[in-house]
Amino acid sequence: MHDLILHHYASSPFSEKVRLVLGYKGLVWKSVTVPVVLPKPDVVALTGGYRRTPFLQIGADIYCDTALICRVIDRLAPTPPLFPVAASGMQHMLAQWADSTLFWVAIPYTMQPAGAVHIFGNAPPEVLKMFAADRAAMTAGMRRPTVADAHAQLCSYLGWLELQLDDGRKFLCGDAACIADFSVAQSLWYIRRAPPVATVLGPYARLGEWFERLQAFGHGSHEQMSSDDALAVAAGTAAVAVTEFDGHQGFEPGQQVSVTPADYAQDPVAGTLRGLTRDEVAIERHDERAGRVMVHFPRIGYQIRKSEKKDA
Repeated sequence: MHDLILHHYASSPFSEKVRLVLGYKGLVWKSVTVPVVLPKPDVVALTGGYRRTPFLQIGADIYCDTALICRVIDRLAPTPPLFPVAASGMQHMLAQWADSTLFWVAIPYTMQPAGAVHIFGNAPPEVLKMFAADRAAMTAGMRRPTVADAHAQLCSYLGWLELQLDDGRKFLCGDAACIADFSVAQSLWYIRRAPPVATVLGPYARLGEWFERLQAFGHGSHEQMSSDDALAVAAGTAAVAVTEFDGHQGFEPGQQVSVTPADYAQDPVAGTLRGLTRDEVAIERHDERAGRVMVHFPRIGYQIRKSEKKDA
């Protein structure tokens, strides 16, 4: 098997979710640090335009969105399971809620002035300005809660999570960790990076103990890799052949399509449709530096459109 190559940056909450999953699995992986804001030429060379962080590279296969990345990791390393049967369907619903609703409350709450000082440290004003402009473009059209609204909502959500642990269970869906735990943990991790606003977590003792159990998994074992080397890996590898295709979704193999996130950072990725199931869509594309790559997305949260423009 080719190396697991995680393209991420240290302060990315979704990256922390995947790093903890890699630690839970006890895996060895390569770490490529990507820019926090655009331009991201090496990222685009691999993904075709998808700009969210992180993404996972395995040879010439590029997996976007942590919902899919975590499933891929679990397929490759099924023990301990990330989707235990005992956790039932609740783990999937709780994970999706955490990745969307909880996340978009935790971020604006943490980024209030008292928290932003700790998130950005001693970054110069021009860096802060670039970050603000980049994120404004990513979330254009989204209505984000005010700090007051975020605080009120966050307290309700934290209370719900505390109640979930009220029966003495070690993790959110039972005595074994599951995908829901890692999805929730990323937002609490981000809040905890800003001590003045992290006081909101104080009243929830069981939730604090739960978080420490998740943190104890660590991040596995990794070594740094340059983006140039990651591009060379893609260019020198053949993508895994995709054979599954659900023809009942209104598409056919070989069609020219674009795949776009439905919520934010709506940058379409164009290519040739190769795989399609109820869980995943895979498109083949070509880049001068990365060569022929297969870019994979989860089916939930992404829109597929037919396109007349052919991939180069």
